[in-house]
Amino acid sequence: MSSPMNLDDVLQTFIAESQELLLLMEDALLQIEQAPDDTDTINALFRVAHTIKGSAGLFGLTPIVAFTHVAESVLDRVRGNELRVDESLSALFLEVRDHLCTLIELLASHGDLHGMTAEHEQQGAALVERLNRYLDNRHEPQTSLVQIEPPQLACATRWHLSLRLCPDALRNGMDPLSLLRYLNSFGKISAVVCITEGLPDIAAMDPETCYLGFELGFVSDAGQATIEGAFDFVREGSQICVLPCDVDLTGLRALIGRLEAEPDAMVEAFIACGSVTREQWLAGSSSGAPTTVAAASVVPDLAARDDVTKNRGAKEPRSAEGNLIRVDAGKLDQLINLVGELIIAGAGANLGAIQSGIGELIEATSSLSRLVEEVRDCALTLRMVQIGGTFNRFQRVVRDVSKELGKDIALQVLGAETELDKTVVERIGDPLTHLVRNAMDHGIEAAQLRRERGKPEQGTVRLNAYHEANSIVIEVSDDGGGLNKQRILAKAIERGLVAEGQPLADGEILNLIFEPGFSTADQVSNLSGRGVGMDVVKRNIVALRGSVSLESEEGVGTTVRIRLPLTLAIIDGFLIGVGNASYVVPLDLVEECIELSSDDYGNQEFLDLRGAVLPVLRLREMFAIDGANPGRENVVVVHYAGMRVGLVVDQLLGEFQTVIKPLGKIFGTAHGLGGFTILGSGAVALILDIPKLLGQVASQQKHGTTLSPELTQ
Repeated sequence: MSSPMNLDDVLQTFIAESQELLLLMEDALLQIEQAPDDTDTINALFRVAHTIKGSAGLFGLTPIVAFTHVAESVLDRVRGNELRVDESLSALFLEVRDHLCTLIELLASHGDLHGMTAEHEQQGAALVERLNRYLDNRHEPQTSLVQIEPPQLACATRWHLSLRLCPDALRNGMDPLSLLRYLNSFGKISAVVCITEGLPDIAAMDPETCYLGFELGFVSDAGQATIEGAFDFVREGSQICVLPCDVDLTGLRALIGRLEAEPDAMVEAFIACGSVTREQWLAGSSSGAPTTVAAASVVPDLAARDDVTKNRGAKEPRSAEGNLIRVDAGKLDQLINLVGELIIAGAGANLGAIQSGIGELIEATSSLSRLVEEVRDCALTLRMVQIGGTFNRFQRVVRDVSKELGKDIALQVLGAETELDKTVVERIGDPLTHLVRNAMDHGIEAAQLRRERGKPEQGTVRLNAYHEANSIVIEVSDDGGGLNKQRILAKAIERGLVAEGQPLADGEILNLIFEPGFSTADQVSNLSGRGVGMDVVKRNIVALRGSVSLESEEGVGTTVRIRLPLTLAIIDGFLIGVGNASYVVPLDLVEECIELSSDDYGNQEFLDLRGAVLPVLRLREMFAIDGANPGRENVVVVHYAGMRVGLVVDQLLGEFQTVIKPLGKIFGTAHGLGGFTILGSGAVALILDIPKLLGQVASQQKHGTTLSPELTQ
């Protein structure tokens, strides 16, 4: 039996959904700058504001409701073609979106809005004042952040509202009073009749079950779509009906049939609500119209509601959302950890079965291993998300920074559908922000210089992502002026990073910018030039077991290429042995395995692999492993980022599902190791960090130089 959802759970759902809606709002605002007459985008903006206002009203979050009410009113005028979105209005709504984000963050951190400061209120009041200028004081009253003034009701329409809430409404944290309070924010409840016919005997009554129904008289100049939108948060499992009060009593009669209620009691409720007078009802009855109708007669009313729903558009994504379920990330982390322990336990069971020699047991553990592998793949898939969401957030960064710099810069996004682990996505945001801002500040030239170089005045920053083996590659490139290698080298010599006259390849010179505090900027700006950023980028990427490289051509542009593992938890590995020690190499990086011939024994650093020169690393020497040489050695050829190296080992132990566990802080400086795993026997195997090992090879090939394009330590 599932545990009931309390109010805190519902509030957290509101916070999460509001944050998602505000991201959609930002995307829509950036799109509408390019296409101000796009009706779909305008409607999407209105739906975001309307949904947040309605949901916030259910929790009595008056500051959010009041603020969003004014924004929604302006968007309603845009939707009605009374206003046109220009650059200033779009910029204003971006500020509105940011203020709503601030309020939602306060709500998330405090559980309420009591943490609002005078500065928050002043910011909101200033935005409300600017929004009200677009209302021209004709359609909306001045709205305060403290209290929503009800609309003028002189020309308002009278409505009848029939509510039968879901029995679990109270259990799920839904307070019927909050619904009534929200309705009063854009109209006036003239009468309430409480329907108690669903109440059981006191002995059978559950205090957490909602047995009551309500018939309401409601006066408002809002449309039917707006009134129905007030119940979006409680519509599931409830019976909600919104009817205009007019001389045609068909809707009220159909309502009696739908609810299968006692006709006389319902008529009295209608009269008490002021939705119909007794004379009107009797006149309608004497005209031959029946007082009750069959359920089939409800069809016209339902069709009308369907039309309204389609017009609102708020329900369009509902079918897609119905296939989704929101899961706490912590629960997914726990699942991955348990799957990891299951893999280790399964490996131990498989080893025990093999040692026992019992055929049936071996077959059973083999089947178990296959199932565990499928569970592992499914569990990891749950954590995979598309990187497009992260990429699209930079549309706002590019817009704001380009205006600050006075440059015309566009962002191109490629490979948005590429998937990787959610943890990696969350931690790559800051490094990408540094790279994008640096590309705009240092990479893209001023418009005059671009014209002189024969380039279009609009510069381009491009974000691209694609899979390569079991890694993801993210590229941040620009079509700017590129990096001046001689200037970088001169700055490095000045700071003592390299000796004067020391030979360095072009790639090694470019990678000097990742040194702490290195900067070639002549002036310090708000964006860059203090020498902090690129070293942080590299450190954050290395912490994700990734690597970063740089390509640049002066006058053409620069590309920063980041390689990251798809997941940080479980990988397919290749198990190797050297002496009594075991090591794991990521299987996707293994190219081939060859036996080392007797002619190749010795300490040479290169092998001839079918006519190609292959650098080799002897793990026995690298990790100072004691013990006699077995007399037969093998070479595991690994590749990464276009480089290859051969690892000389004693034994090839085959494929192995590897649960990655981080090394402790005491091993933080251990070179060439990326973690450890536990074998089925209970022994520990170290996981080799191939990018670092390839960096060591590159370093050895530089004849005593200390820097390497791939070296991360």
